Order: sequence, then structure tokens, then C-alpha cells
Amino acid sequence: MTSNEQADNRRDKLQALEQQGIFPFDQRCFPFKRESIRTLVQRYETQPNTLAVVGTAGRLSAIRGHGVLIFADLRDATGKIQISVKRDVVGESAWSLFEKLDLGDILGVTGPLLFKTKTGEVTIAVDSVTLLAKALQPLPEKWHGLKDVEVRYRKRYLDLIANEPVRKVFEQRAKLLASLRRTLDEGGFLEVETPMMHAIPGGAAGDPFITHHQALDMELYMRLAPELHLKRLLVGGFDRVYELNRSFRNEGVSTRHNPEFTMLEAYQAYWECKDMMELVERLIKQAAQDVLGTLTFQYQGQTIDLSPSGSWPKLSFAKEMEKLGLSPDSSLEQMQRVLEKKGMTIKDLTRSQLVRLSEQLIEQFVEPQSKQSPLFVVDYWTELSPLAKSTPENPLVADRFELFIGGMEVANAYSELNDPIEQRRRFEAQLTGERSEVKGERKSHTSHLTPHTSKQIDEDFLEALEYGMPPAGGLGVGIDRLAMLLLNQPSIKDVILFPLLKPVSE
Repeated sequence: MTSNEQADNRRDKLQALEQQGIFPFDQRCFPFKRESIRTLVQRYETQPNTLAVVGTAGRLSAIRGHGVLIFADLRDATGKIQISVKRDVVGESAWSLFEKLDLGDILGVTGPLLFKTKTGEVTIAVDSVTLLAKALQPLPEKWHGLKDVEVRYRKRYLDLIANEPVRKVFEQRAKLLASLRRTLDEGGFLEVETPMMHAIPGGAAGDPFITHHQALDMELYMRLAPELHLKRLLVGGFDRVYELNRSFRNEGVSTRHNPEFTMLEAYQAYWECKDMMELVERLIKQAAQDVLGTLTFQYQGQTIDLSPSGSWPKLSFAKEMEKLGLSPDSSLEQMQRVLEKKGMTIKDLTRSQLVRLSEQLIEQFVEPQSKQSPLFVVDYWTELSPLAKSTPENPLVADRFELFIGGMEVANAYSELNDPIEQRRRFEAQLTGERSEVKGERKSHTSHLTPHTSKQIDEDFLEALEYGMPPAGGLGVGIDRLAMLLLNQPSIKDVILFPLLKPVSE
């Protein structure tokens, strides 16, 4: 029977039920007090054979008939339980109802927790049954038929029904977020919310999504990053703030990029880059313990160990570039020659393309070194980091790091630039495309980003800096990528409930 034929058959059953006066979508759960299936199973384990009458509800996942006795399985978000239905116990009306049930229907049942089968299944001996919702579409065959990855992403609700490991991934992702919040809250950080629509796109590079506010008749931009608003809060007197935020980039999709993504950004007044290094290590180690119960785990065939003795190792970007014959003040011609020797080409290389150049160099020389243990990449060129302070030793090198784990960048931090005059000069240099000794950059779920994509400067932010922002450290963590790592998922789509996908072709 085809899927369409099965759907038609289910609608016929619904019509037959309604003719009998059974309207499943009008039913309410009032006739019984529902307890989760996990609670009932645990109760039986601790108090077997008490004959306590219980009530629960769930999706019908299997049904087996034996003459005047039917066994079936119900599932809810917490687990599975078996029910047994005897014809002489439930009566003819309820018994006939089972003839019109299909896998996927949602039932409410009451009855005593009567026994455990030889296979160890706790069983409810049903004395009443209520059809709470009729599934009008057939579920994936045998609950394991949803194998097409594209269908799984498009119809995540079916993916969650059919694949228990997928539900587990998103339960663990929730634990990850809770762990990060708990660690920051216990550290005295204040969780805040900042606008998702900006009058001027800033805080990160990338093309913004544009919307229009009708009442004000103005264009607004979906948030690229919350950084500039969070720094305003430092000016306002909050010493420790963080935001678990949704940000948006109007860019392509890949296994590591989704146009809508989740970041953690945290700022601490009177800290600097090295303090954020300690913070991110503490956050990730605690999250691994809370989610996995260990600091050693598998990611795509590689064993990753978060617990090397001492702090996580460091690698100097500036020194690695020196080995290639490049320095922050190298000419574009020198850079182009190095690229060609390494088999990389950026046509008509410009200063504004240095971000992309650094990404290619990181991918080739740094990411392979972070496959099995975390790696801090420090000493980025200041020109790549226009929102950060330079190191005291070298104005051409930023006081900044990026954290790589499993070959991916998962965090970025630096000592925040709080000089309004220097910040304005850098913004203006970016708008004109001039070379600048800028020192910082923002923290994002990608990596080397510049703070402005429009021909506007955020004057309100610069004015806020003029009122005085304390020296501070800032940290950004890509939550989706961190979830990929801890939960051993190959694609960012596997840790986002509803990833952006192309429309289905007609």
C-alpha cells in the first residue's frame, strides 16, 4: 500500500470513528492524571506489584493482537511502556476502537501497573483508553525508515519520532546550554538580551539580512553579532555580562555554517585576553563533564582529550606566518607570491581580502594541529582584528586568541579596544579600504571578521566609548560547533533543529 493509500485509509477510519461519536481531536486529558512513562517504569522498579492505578499517554509505536488480548507499545518523550488490553476488561466499545487505530495515533490509558514481561517490559493492564489524536499520515516504516538525510532535516518532527538518537542529541544540546549558563551565573555574570534588529550592521563582517520597519519607514538589519551593544553595557556599569544569542549572516550554508546560528558572548570588565582564555577552558571542560561525564570523547573518528596537564597549548599565528616569510607589514605582492608557492590563489589580492587569506592559511597550517586536543592560536595580526587592543610588545600584533578543537574554530576572544579615537580611526580606515594598524576583531561562529559591512559608522557606539569603557576581555563561543564536537555530529545541520534548506524543487 502506497503512502497516499495509507493516508486515505486513515481518513476513512477517522470518519468511521466520528460516525460512532468519537472525535479524537476534541478529546481532553481531563479523565485521568497523566504521568510520564519514565516515572511509571521507575515506580514499578521500586514498588512492583502494588496494583496502583495509573494514567499515561503517548504515541502508539507497535501493536500485537492475540485473539481477545492485544499488546501495544506507547512512547512519550521519556521512554516506552507496554500496555495490555483485554476485551472483557475494556468492553466492546473500547475494543472496537483498536480496530481503527494506526501506528502514530496518540492514546491516553489508565490501569494498574500489573506485571513485567519476560523481556523486562513494564506493562499497564488497561481498563480505559482514550484516542487523543489520530495520525492521518503514516509514520516512517518500522520507526527506522527515515534514512534520507534531506528528509530528516526538512521534516525534523518525523526524525524525532523515528530516531531516538536524534532526540538524544537535542536533549544533550539543551544540557550544554544549561551548563554554560550555570557556570557563568555562578561566576557572577549577568545574562542580558540585546536587540536582534539593528539600524547599522556592526560587530562582525558578512552580509546582513535586511528587513523594513513600516511604521518608521526605515531599513533594519538582522543582528550580525551582539558585541557593540554588550560593550555599551560595560560603559553603563555592568562588569560581567553574557548573552546566548541568535545571530544572522546572509551567506551560504555548509557543514559548519548556517545563516541563523547561536553564539555565546561574554564580557568581563578589568579582565584581558588571558583571563578569557581561562574562562573558555573552564566553560568547555565543565560542559563536557555535564553533558558527557568525561573530558575525553570521540569526534568523527578522532579521540579528543580536553585534559592535558597544565593549560591548553598555544600556537603563534604571527610566528607561523614568519616561517612562510610573511609579516604584518608584508606587501600584497609578497603575500601573493607565498600563496602561489603554497598552491593557493586569491585573484587580485587586496587588503580587504586579508581576512580570507588568513582563513586559508589557518585551514592549511593550524586546523590539522587541533584534531586531537584543543589549541589556542594567539598573536593574530592587528590588521585582522580591528576591535581588539594590540599587545604591549608589538602594535602590529593583537592581544587575541582563537580556540580550535577537532579541526574547527569554536571560540574567539581578545582584550577589547576601549580607545574611542583609535576605534574611530579603524572604522574609517575600513570604510576607505586603507591599510591600518588595527588591532582587533570580533568573536563569531566563523572566524576572522571585520566589524562593518555598510558605509556607515555606528556613531552611538563611538559616543558610548567616549564616556569611558573600562578595560575588558571579551569572548565568543560558537554554540552550534561546540555541540557538533561534544555530540560527535558531522554537520551543523545535525545540531540545529530546523536548519535552513533550499526550497524543494517542483
